[in-house]
Amino acid sequence: MPADAFVVVRNDEDQLSIWAAGADLPGGWLPEGTSGTRQECLDHIDLVWTDLRPRSLREAS
Repeated sequence: MPADAFVVVRNDEDQLSIWAAGADLPGGWLPEGTSGTRQECLDHIDLVWTDLRPRSLREAS
């Protein structure tokens, strides 16, 4: 696996982050389905994560 390969991960609050591809994911995070270079993953997050509030806060308002 290339050292510059990353995956986008999502937690149960629908927050997104990136993680090194092939590395064990931390508890509570699952693959979102996007992979690529660090920048490609960050660009994807910028595109799709437009409301940065956690899901529980969005649902409460």
